[in-house]
Amino acid sequence: MIWVYMAAGIALYIKMLAFPSPAMDATELSIVESIVQESGVPNTVSGIIFRNRLYDTIFEVVVFTLAIMGVRFLLADETPSCAIYQFTDTPSIVLARLGATIAALIGIELAIRGHLSPGGGFAAGVAGGTAIGLIAITSSTKWMEAIYQRWRAATWEKVSVLIFIVVAALTLVGIELPQGDLGALVSGGWIPVLNILVAIKVALGAWAAVLMFIRYRGLL
Repeated sequence: MIWVYMAAGIALYIKMLAFPSPAMDATELSIVESIVQESGVPNTVSGIIFRNRLYDTIFEVVVFTLAIMGVRFLLADETPSCAIYQFTDTPSIVLARLGATIAALIGIELAIRGHLSPGGGFAAGVAGGTAIGLIAITSSTKWMEAIYQRWRAATWEKVSVLIFIVVAALTLVGIELPQGDLGALVSGGWIPVLNILVAIKVALGAWAAVLMFIRYRGLL
């Protein structure tokens, strides 16, 4: 079988050299331009995610919520880990917290301006979750859980999902905010709002998953 795999790899390499990808034609460009005009945002990816395939995006958010609930359900009957593995040397702690600060700032930028430049709610949520994970591996687990409970992060996570579904439903039935000027920060109708809601949901969901894995597995 290894010769079959090697032959397939060589054939694919020859295909890429002999038959280059065709150049984008005017029809494809007109599709991109029409998406920008309909959505009112320069980032066509955000326009597609939150308009053209909004149904898919709704269920992606729901699936992510179910995944976090599944983590809680599967680990609920297990005994918490006695050993928690974290960074203990000062250089690693400083670098991790510096990285967390940078990741948090990038997450905020992606959430607020994701409809104008590469980025968006999911990328912002991942950046926020990364920041939380870096803080978690350099701080006390009890302190992290106390903050999670104090700010009612679990409640805000569920509220963000419900608000996202309501706003998405308004978009689907044709009730939209004014698009504003193309390229302005306040533009694109509901798209910036949906970006921020997705960022909050993903970041808080990642926070919940991080705490669960640290509590029951001892590490991320």
